[in-house]
Amino acid sequence: MKTAQDYLAEANAVVPKIAVEGAIARHTAGEAVFIDVRDGSEIAETGTIAGALHIPRGFVEFAADDATPFHNDALTKDSEIILVCGAGGMAALTGKTLIDMGYTNVSNAGGFQAWKDAGGATE
Repeated sequence: MKTAQDYLAEANAVVPKIAVEGAIARHTAGEAVFIDVRDGSEIAETGTIAGALHIPRGFVEFAADDATPFHNDALTKDSEIILVCGAGGMAALTGKTLIDMGYTNVSNAGGFQAWKDAGGATE
């Protein structure tokens, strides 16, 4: 039987991490799709990355699948996608899901607070 730590270890093994400074540079250049996977109440409380899509962890499969009516057109299999959450765990799990679905350029920027502390643009 798998534990939460097993799933997280598997995700961290396949989803590359990007340093917050590198993620901010990609954001500034406008060269990636940023997704905040936290739930709406947390985002309402803390804010999010400027221009980031809000796709909760529990909905990502629907938003990422172009065969569903819920598909988000900003998500294409070859888009550079950078994920953020509260501390990095949900972003890693979401990244593994996207990779399993055929997305080829997914990375984990970790937690939103690190983004904010590093001076990343927020809204």
